[in-house]
Amino acid sequence: MDSTRRQLGTPARAAVTAGTLLLALTVSACSPEAGGAAAPTKLTTGTPTATDTPTTTPATTTAATTTPPAPTTTSVPTVAAPVTTRGTPAPTRATPASTAPAKPAKPAKPASKPSPVAQPVSAPKPVAPPVVAVLERGDVGSKVRSVQARLRQIGWFSGDVTDRYGSATTSAVAGFQRKRGFDATGTLDQTTYARLLAMTRRPTADELANVKPKPPEPETKPETKPETKPGTAKPTSSGITWDVDQRCLTGRVMCVSKGSRTLTWVIDGEPQFQFAVRFGSDELPTREGTFSVYKKKVDVISNLYHTPMPYSMFFSGGQAVHYSSNFARLGYTGASHGCVNVRDRAGVIRLYNESRLGDKVVVHW
Repeated sequence: MDSTRRQLGTPARAAVTAGTLLLALTVSACSPEAGGAAAPTKLTTGTPTATDTPTTTPATTTAATTTPPAPTTTSVPTVAAPVTTRGTPAPTRATPASTAPAKPAKPAKPASKPSPVAQPVSAPKPVAPPVVAVLERGDVGSKVRSVQARLRQIGWFSGDVTDRYGSATTSAVAGFQRKRGFDATGTLDQTTYARLLAMTRRPTADELANVKPKPPEPETKPETKPETKPGTAKPTSSGITWDVDQRCLTGRVMCVSKGSRTLTWVIDGEPQFQFAVRFGSDELPTREGTFSVYKKKVDVISNLYHTPMPYSMFFSGGQAVHYSSNFARLGYTGASHGCVNVRDRAGVIRLYNESRLGDKVVVHW
């Protein structure tokens, strides 16, 4: 019977040993406290030794009633920690980061605006001054007449001058402007007027009065009278001493000497009478040369200076021999505007009555 009990105890002990081993493996692999690898379980085969023999159950236990204990069931995690050999650290389990929704990146702040580069300030463009018209179409007056006379001096105006700024004056001014690179407006502005003044001289009274000078008569040399040097005083049968010029020895001549400041009325070389005269200033000199009387008028008022010129005998443009009350009053302290002034009223009236158109006028030194 003891042998039978031994035969029945050996399988039971093997089953208990297997269940215990299985439980140990399960607990060591799944226990959260297992910091290292579980110690390997040594399995033995054959007959256990005395030390391996567990406490026997009572004799009354039979093989039919002896069953191995059921292994304890534990929850196994999805990922088990790998079993490693002793002394090798277990690899750290990578914990997946929580996939939180990514926040939208804030837009980068714009870089600070660069300071503006100072641009060079250009100087303001000069504004052209407004064009100021001196005269324009439709204007009337003596100034228009003077402008026409100046334009006629340089060939831009033809015909008689008037006091009206009409189409002829507009055309003449426009041509003058175009020739000099100005805007050909036909209006006499300050620039055009200044250029016109620079290119012309002051019109004479004859130019303003549309008086055309007659050509001088041809000179004839004396055949019977001896030649006398100019500038020498010659006594005559009438007792008049005068400054003789060769051109005064023939015909009817008003012989005007700037040297002696006298006018001698001479017929065929014989002086008839004589009186003192005054001439123009350095700015407005009396012209010198041989001329002829082309116009006579008793009552004359100067168009330029608005002064009386009684008993005028015109010989060169606006220059004439005439009576001057200013000369009679002030003498040689003043000067004429180019005319030959006479202060002897009775003498100039006599000369006016005796002279004729075409008579010679010689002005000399």
